[in-house]
Amino acid sequence: MSRHLERLLQLDSLLRTRQRPTTVSLAQELEVSERTIRNDLAFLKDRFHAPLEYSHKLGHHYTESEWRLPSIPLSKGELFALTVGARMLEAYAGSPYALQLRSAIARLSERLPETIWVNVQQLAQEHILFNAGAEIDLDPDIWHKIEDACSLRKRVMMTYYTASRDDISERKLDPYLLHVYRGTNLYLIGYCHNRQKFLWFRVDRIRKLEILQEYFTPDPQFNAKEYIGNVFQHEVGDKQLDVKIWFDAKTAPYIRERRWHYTQEIEQHSDGSLTLKMCVRGINDLKRWVMWYGKGAVVKSPPELVELVRQEVEAMSNNYAVKTI
Repeated sequence: MSRHLERLLQLDSLLRTRQRPTTVSLAQELEVSERTIRNDLAFLKDRFHAPLEYSHKLGHHYTESEWRLPSIPLSKGELFALTVGARMLEAYAGSPYALQLRSAIARLSERLPETIWVNVQQLAQEHILFNAGAEIDLDPDIWHKIEDACSLRKRVMMTYYTASRDDISERKLDPYLLHVYRGTNLYLIGYCHNRQKFLWFRVDRIRKLEILQEYFTPDPQFNAKEYIGNVFQHEVGDKQLDVKIWFDAKTAPYIRERRWHYTQEIEQHSDGSLTLKMCVRGINDLKRWVMWYGKGAVVKSPPELVELVRQEVEAMSNNYAVKTI
């Protein structure tokens, strides 16, 4: 945005909110000369036909309150889309952008007549509902520090909680990118100097983060899209797995209606069942995903995944076994 346009937007806001704005008070507020203010006011009147007048009682003011300074050509539909987007972010508790987006939408709404803005808000609140399910506790300060570190390519030192081991560790990391998975799962992907490999870290499990003065050079062999594309859900895994999972006829429609992985192939069977084939990383997430479908899914390969599911089913069976006295 040019400095002149930015100043015009600020001037427009002051004319609507400040009591009895004068040339002197506006110049002081915007930190420019009185001559600049006079030129800007003349520009608003000549170029945009602003209904501006001056009186001793009101100062510089608009004689038509519905008049709006044309800036961004934003339609009612576009504003509605932004409003819905903001409410969607609010539904995902802990979103670091919800406040900024609401503020931006409020500023954009100032360019529309009040009746249109009220109608947009009412429609979004009464007819579109969001529920993100389980909430996370996200520290916005940590999120924005990660943004800065990724942008500046600076190493970070973080205190991280690993849920699977119930353990706290200190790690030096080269932060590459942030990945938002299913709206509420926020991950930092980077090169961990402790483990000497690329790892995923849940942002809400980062207890403390410090940006170091050390810069890092990204690995030219690292391809973000390819790296994320190879994983299943969000688990990286150590090796690629050729996976085959059979789904019965009752479950098959739920598998066909989505694209679970970019490598997937579906083999249809005459009885309505199907076999899903894909090449992915992340065996533990695969196990949890397959078991979500219960008896409707059977792992055919690889053998290690078959065994992992078998052990889990056996342990669950023992938990629910009927004990006899």
